[in-house]
Amino acid sequence: MDARHYLGAIGDGVKSAFADQRSLLAFDEYIDLFGRAPRAQARCSAQYLRDVIDHFGTVDVQAPWGKERRFRVFDLDFAPEARAARVAGQEEVQAAIYRILGNFVRSGRVNKLILLHGPNGSAKTSIVAGLMRGMEAYSRLPEGALYRFSWVFPSEKRVKGGGTVGFGHGGAAGDLASFAHLEGDALDARLACPLKDHPLFLVPRRERRKLLEERCRPTQREGASEGDFVLSDYVADGELCHFCQKLFEALLATYHGDYLKVLRHVQVERFYVSARYQQGAVSVEPQLSVDAAWRQVSADRSPGALPVALHSVTLFEPTGPLVGANRGVLEFADLLKRPPEAFKYLLGTSETGRVALDSFILHLDEVLLASANEKQLSIFKDKDVADFGSFKGRIELVRVPYLRRWHVEKEIYDQQVTRATVGKHVAPHATEVAALWGVLTRLKKPIPDRYKGDVREVVDDLAPLEKLKLYDRGAAPDRLSLQQAKELKKSLEDIHRESDVYPMYEGRVGASAREIKTAIFNAAQNVHYTCLTPMAVLEELEALCRDKSVHEFLQQEVVDGYHDHEEFVRVAESELLDMLDEEIRDSMGMVSEGQYRDLFGRYLTLVSSWTKGERIKNRITGAYEQPDEDRMVEFERIIMGDEDDRSTFRRTIISAIGAFRLDHPDAKDIDTQAIFPDLFRRLREHYYEERKRQLKTNKENVLRYLSDDRGQLDEKARRHVEQTLGTLRERYGYCEHCAQDAVMYFMRRRYVD
Repeated sequence: MDARHYLGAIGDGVKSAFADQRSLLAFDEYIDLFGRAPRAQARCSAQYLRDVIDHFGTVDVQAPWGKERRFRVFDLDFAPEARAARVAGQEEVQAAIYRILGNFVRSGRVNKLILLHGPNGSAKTSIVAGLMRGMEAYSRLPEGALYRFSWVFPSEKRVKGGGTVGFGHGGAAGDLASFAHLEGDALDARLACPLKDHPLFLVPRRERRKLLEERCRPTQREGASEGDFVLSDYVADGELCHFCQKLFEALLATYHGDYLKVLRHVQVERFYVSARYQQGAVSVEPQLSVDAAWRQVSADRSPGALPVALHSVTLFEPTGPLVGANRGVLEFADLLKRPPEAFKYLLGTSETGRVALDSFILHLDEVLLASANEKQLSIFKDKDVADFGSFKGRIELVRVPYLRRWHVEKEIYDQQVTRATVGKHVAPHATEVAALWGVLTRLKKPIPDRYKGDVREVVDDLAPLEKLKLYDRGAAPDRLSLQQAKELKKSLEDIHRESDVYPMYEGRVGASAREIKTAIFNAAQNVHYTCLTPMAVLEELEALCRDKSVHEFLQQEVVDGYHDHEEFVRVAESELLDMLDEEIRDSMGMVSEGQYRDLFGRYLTLVSSWTKGERIKNRITGAYEQPDEDRMVEFERIIMGDEDDRSTFRRTIISAIGAFRLDHPDAKDIDTQAIFPDLFRRLREHYYEERKRQLKTNKENVLRYLSDDRGQLDEKARRHVEQTLGTLRERYGYCEHCAQDAVMYFMRRRYVD
């Protein structure tokens, strides 16, 4: 390996990237740039953050109670290295943040702090991190360009002679219209604005407002809609920070009021949002000090590095998180862990964007976000009533509960539990049983008094697992009649939002994703399994349930099966066995999903003709006949509940098909299996019940094959078992080890124990 050649190639790449990313402009060049994209350059922090969210777009996601808008910035598709931090679910929280930003934009200023509150581990930090990563990516795009400015002073070595500011008379530098493009030893000093002030602040306020109104053509704030451009107070009326104002005044005095000569010292530079380097995106951990300070620049620098004219000017440079986050986002993690005295300054800052320091006032433009868990918020409300009353009008509360949809919860673990993170193959259903148990721990028993009619009794009888499946896919319990199921689904959104107004809302208490991930990672260390298996996960969940002194949610009182966390482990195991049963049956090749669809399709044709009063052409005789009632009744004995009325059942089937067509006008085929999952489940169970003896024989052969009795199998039985195991691997993602573990576990639990 040629080290010099290798490093040279890297150096060329770094130099090229530096040239592409660093945009140095004279002030008049920046004004030209502003003229080409005035609205993009006149955005305040709230407008910029909303544009970040808009840039990555939205997608409609289907929930059992209807469509929800998901903002794709939280999917982190633009940052593959951060995909494990993707925010699963929480569409309501995303919509609330976007709505609040819209209010800031239309009012022309950020005037409140957004406080995300919820239980520990409910994705509050991940939501803010997603926004910051989106800002970082967007700021590197042409449409997301942000600019700040510095003050530059030419070198005395380049400019000989006297001079009023130490730049001399004449010479190359003295004749330049701007010093912005001088670099290296051509400059004696370069002082960056510590607040990243907007370059337009260098235009006097009156002229600036005229320029903005002429070029941006903003909408009046009153009646402004979501897509309108509103001029913010910060950009229109903001002023230079104390540091820059001192330099501006000194230079203006030196040049006897020649404004254009002052602007020669302005170097406008593009900057990029960076959470790591606290550039426009800053997170603050709980601390006891105010989040800004100042230091005297003159005392920290060699006096010889500054021009002579500035030696008598005392410069103070603000520092701290509030300063680093200016023109971006500032997050206060666990804000309420601080004593109220440490953040009372936010009362004014959140409303006016100002912070008073000892020597001057900071004017800020940043979106303030904070997080707090429910216990902290409750204590703050009860203990510091007066303080909370003061804050209430300056805070936008956004609740972030635990997820309550099983398969959305599973997405979290699928992203973060991989072969790379656990060091072994992750078997099917390992994350699924963990997610199922976690969501079960968070559910509350419905309050039947909130409902009327027949649905009241149905809601009162909902078991935890039934409620979980209702939330997850809108699946009503099989024990219900079609009419009861229909009424229950109509009330689904009310059930889901039932406790939203209560302090102890559903999703506030239960196992957090962090606790469940810990259990999964512990399961990966189980020496009895080659892979990370769902059986190992269940063992860890059982162990977790024994630590009642450690996990507060385990101390809840059991109410009609709810909060019975040890029982939920057995429920998760039962669901696992059902999933294994279905996969093993399918792998044995005894029936195909296509056959189910064909059977249901033929029944649907008969029912459609029956409801329309039409005749059906007999394929053999060619004659048109009434739909075969006996065939319909025979099929309905399999899929219809005992309490269902036959005529109502048939009409409900056709209504569901019609509703699907309305919701999916572009669909070429009708996915009957997706529309009627419960009916298909009954169809499968009926078929397998009839073939139970054959199934038991086949499964016993698998168990023999995996034990020392393999030699007792004949060639045909052995090939069938090998084909079954092969299908488990190829179709369902098992490897050789976890396929054997799953089959043996299933057989022992269902057919031996």
